[in-house]
Parts: sequence; C-alpha cells; structure tokens
Amino acid sequence: MTVVGGEAARTASANGDSPGTRASLGDDTAVDERVEAAVESVDVLLIEDDPGDAFLAEELLDETPLTTRITWVTTLAEAREHLERFRGCVLLDLNLPDARGLDLLREVLDSAPAAAVVVFTGFDDEHEGVAAVAAGAQDYLVKGQVDGSLLGRSLRYALERRRADENARQLHEARMRARENMRLERGLLPQVLLQRSPLEHRAYYRPGRKRALVGGDFYDAVEKDGTTHVLIGDVSGHGPDEAALGVSLRIAWRALIMGGVQEERILPNLEAILVSERAQEEMYATLCMASLDTGDERVRLRVLGHPPPLILSDGSAVQTQVTPQPPLGVFPVEQSDTDEVTLPRGKSMLFYTDGLVDAYDGGPPGRLEVEGLRRMVAEVLDQGVSLPQLPERLVDEAERSNGGPLQDDVAMLLITHGEPG
Repeated sequence: MTVVGGEAARTASANGDSPGTRASLGDDTAVDERVEAAVESVDVLLIEDDPGDAFLAEELLDETPLTTRITWVTTLAEAREHLERFRGCVLLDLNLPDARGLDLLREVLDSAPAAAVVVFTGFDDEHEGVAAVAAGAQDYLVKGQVDGSLLGRSLRYALERRRADENARQLHEARMRARENMRLERGLLPQVLLQRSPLEHRAYYRPGRKRALVGGDFYDAVEKDGTTHVLIGDVSGHGPDEAALGVSLRIAWRALIMGGVQEERILPNLEAILVSERAQEEMYATLCMASLDTGDERVRLRVLGHPPPLILSDGSAVQTQVTPQPPLGVFPVEQSDTDEVTLPRGKSMLFYTDGLVDAYDGGPPGRLEVEGLRRMVAEVLDQGVSLPQLPERLVDEAERSNGGPLQDDVAMLLITHGEPG
C-alpha cells in the first residue's frame, strides 16, 4: 500500500493552491498571502506487521512538516521488492513474521545501501534499538514514546547522517585511489638510469579523460655495459588490472636488462611474464624497444604493434620505417624482427603511446594518426617551442584538435643524442 502524507501538501491540494501557499480575504477585500517555508519531500518504506502501529506511524508522519510518500509492507519478503535502489528512509520494526532482530536489520542495510534506516521498536525491546544503531541503523524510536515532531526530526536527521556517511565513504575511497595511484605511478613512471648514457631524456605522462588514476601506459630507459635501452608500451584496456600488468612488464624489462639477458631474448622473456601475469587471456601489450651503443649512431628498433617513433631534426619530424609485428601476448614471440635507424648526434627521437595519435583530427581519416602527429610536431617546433616543452605542448594541441580531453592515456619519452654522461 502506498500513501502520500504531509499536512501541508493535503491542505494545499484541498484548497486548490500549490503546496505551502494559502490566500485569505479580509473585510477590506485585501489579499493576505502567506508563503510557508518549503517542506522536504521524503520517501518512507514502512516495514511493520501490526496494522495499529502502522496506522500510528502514518498519523504521526501527518503531523510533521514533511511531505511523505509512504509505502507500507508487512513482511521482509514484501520489502525486498522495494529495497533495491531505495534512497529514502526505512522505518523498520525488528519483529516481523518472516524475520527478526539484527539479522533482519543487516539484510535491509545490505539490500538498500543508499537508504537511511530508523528502527521502530517496542518499549520492552529498547536494548535492541541501541544494538541496531551499533549495527548500522541511523536511529531508533520507541513505540508509544514518539510524537510527530520527534518522528519528523528523526527521519530528517537519519537522512542527513546517511548522506554524511556516504560522503565520508566516497572521501575515503578517493583517498585510497589517490594512494594507489601514487604506487602505480612509481611503477609505471620510473626514474630512468641514464647517468653514463649519451642520451638525454624528457618524460611526460597525462591520464586520459582527466582521470586521477594512471592506466596501462609505461616507459623506461636504462644504460647497461655501454648500451642504452629505451622502452615504451601500452597494455590494452583501462583499469587496475591493466595498470598492474604495465607495472609488472616495466619492472620485469628493467630486471632483464640489468641482469644481462641477451638483447634478442628480452622480448620473448617479457612475453612469458605477460602471459603469466595477465588477469584475462585477451590482454596484450604494444611496445617499442630501442637500443643504442655508446659511440654509435645506429639505433636498433623492435616495434610490436606500437606506433613507430619520430626522428626530430631541424624543425621537422620524420616517421621511422619499421617492420610490422603483432603486439606482445597475441602470438608467441620466438625472436622479434629488428629494424635499424640512424640517430645523429644532436638529433632527437620521440617515443609515444597511441593515446596521442587516436585524437580526433576533424578530417579524413578522422583520427590524428602518425602522419597527423608528424605535421603537428613540425608546426609546434616552427612556433619556437623548445624540446623540453614539446611533449606537453603536443598533448595540448591534440586536445584542442580532439575538442576536449583525450580518451586514452598518453605517455611520451623524448630522447636526444648528445655526449656520454
């Protein structure tokens, strides 16, 4: 049964006026209009098997300034039909034909997590009311000791406490996400080890859609025994599983490099780690690995399903030509193909993830893609932007072209071939 209560609402409706407004004519026919304060509207689910107590509760609610929409049920089984997605106030008797006590309360709390729950208990069961509040109810009232004013205040306060609890929960979750984000960032966005390398670097990362959490994009650069190795990659998908897998791959790659594993065996070993660590079988990673021997200008490139790097020279950007290969984790990697490009001293190479080239471009083919990025780099450099400022400026330009924040995360690593450190 559903009842709409509230004295102000019924009176206004009977007079043909809008709620809270009443007009009267005095002897001099002047209109004396009084606008009452707006009343709060509350959905009430009354779970009570005693018709007399249910009638009493409805009468008490009529005495409050609240506009109440009351749904009365007599059993927990009936209540289950209303509890899901219910966001109002549950007025609950702890003794029902099909359930009772704290077990009843817990089911109601679990079934309607967004609702405020006020326990309606008998005089002899007041101790149950105290225990109910300790178990999660917002308040308890004793039958026979309640008037309309007290009931109205209790409902309002219960709703406010429920909102405060929800705000506190969301704040706690936000803080937990922020702490998790910091841990993921330390894994995905490392301190590169290039003290003795001829390569200088500028690293940049921006989450997609202005998210607080990082995604699965990762990068690293390590100098070991006279060879500098650079890595950039992207795990398919978005979420904590993808971010965790990105961290695992990045750390495993550094461990393989520092452990002296032969260069051509790095990616097959990395694929074995991906297969063992991924949460779903369909997860894969695109990546680009570059290796440069100190004193040489030839860079060995291994690109697996990833956008190829750009070589920056004299204000222009040139796309490197690489052999297409499937992403890591799609087919077994026995030995990846290696391409060789020249990076003269004083020139730079830009590594990036596909969140940058997936930006909308406004014309065919619709997305920026590598060719569009190449033109954008040349335009930005032609404006006099310095190399250290280039990554951030490119993302700003891509967002302007996209008409808003990029949908995917963007990681960039800009390396410049200088003198050994």
